[in-house]
Amino acid sequence: MGNSYGKIFRITTFGESHGPAIGVIIDGCPAGLEIDEAFIQAELSRRKPGQSRITTQRKEEDTMKILSGVFEGKSTGVPLTIVIENQDQRSKDYSHIAESFRPSHADYTYEAKYGVRDYRGGGRSSARETAARVAAGAIAKLLLRKFGVDIKAYVSQVGDIKAPRFDELDLSKVEDNIVRCPDAATADRMIALIDEVRLARDTIGGVVTCVATNVPVGLGEPVFDKLHAELGKAMLSINAVKGFEYGSGFEGTKMRGSVHNDAFYNDGGRIRTKTNYSGGIQGGISNGEPIYFNVAFKPVATIMQDQESVDKAGHAVTVSGKGRHDPCVVPRAVPIVESMAALVLADFLLRARSSKL
Repeated sequence: MGNSYGKIFRITTFGESHGPAIGVIIDGCPAGLEIDEAFIQAELSRRKPGQSRITTQRKEEDTMKILSGVFEGKSTGVPLTIVIENQDQRSKDYSHIAESFRPSHADYTYEAKYGVRDYRGGGRSSARETAARVAAGAIAKLLLRKFGVDIKAYVSQVGDIKAPRFDELDLSKVEDNIVRCPDAATADRMIALIDEVRLARDTIGGVVTCVATNVPVGLGEPVFDKLHAELGKAMLSINAVKGFEYGSGFEGTKMRGSVHNDAFYNDGGRIRTKTNYSGGIQGGISNGEPIYFNVAFKPVATIMQDQESVDKAGHAVTVSGKGRHDPCVVPRAVPIVESMAALVLADFLLRARSSKL
């Protein structure tokens, strides 16, 4: 299974949704980095379940414990291990699908690939695994801070309700409401829609937009390891993600090159671009402008309604929605998107230090 990500700053996550614990091993974190445990815990709290009425009501404090790689508050250069215990498992909520396949879940594909699956909340395929990514992403953010890099994500769309563009928003207000949209009026409409969907025992999708600023010029590798390609891979590895676009994205297909080209100019000795349709990346390498991208999330597959399906023997069955699930995943996905972006940028930052004398 693909449990590891990164070349130099490399993570390996482990654990299942309803097992004793989940966690992550971080290899390649430079020695001497100050490890702010309160910051890591705060990042996990942004992702944890049960934080509002529009998220799953599973109650996990997601209290993390560092087992190795830190001494007297600083990284030592050896593998850094973080464990998060699962405290609110209700495996009985999933006994009814032990032999059946839930629509649009990984039940059938895991069964077909491995011949065995942990049906308790999806086991390894559960979004519970992303808590480990957020813990690792917090370490990556601490590293990026040393270089002035800042990463902020927010909910830019729920259903057909869209927020203004990121450059028209105050991203310091992302945490001001439970849907994590920095535009208050749009946030109220989003929350109302999620409430409506939740009461109808259904789910809805949305979009998370992420912006990285002060990214050094030169991050990314030619050909196969382009920066935008790795960002896309990282985002598409997140549960429920169905699409990724950066810069002008699909809207750029409607434009002419004479408009879309980002003209260079000298800004007091610094080379910049007058526009940023490239999304801060040209030739797969960062150019110093803000990197921005959108991540599309599908409606959560588990709905509190009866659905037609089949069991292992191929017999028709009715699958009933049970358990505790998000009516819309995007509010809790914001810190996950930030974390995956941080892991990509931290890895490329370390790789860039070997690109020239």
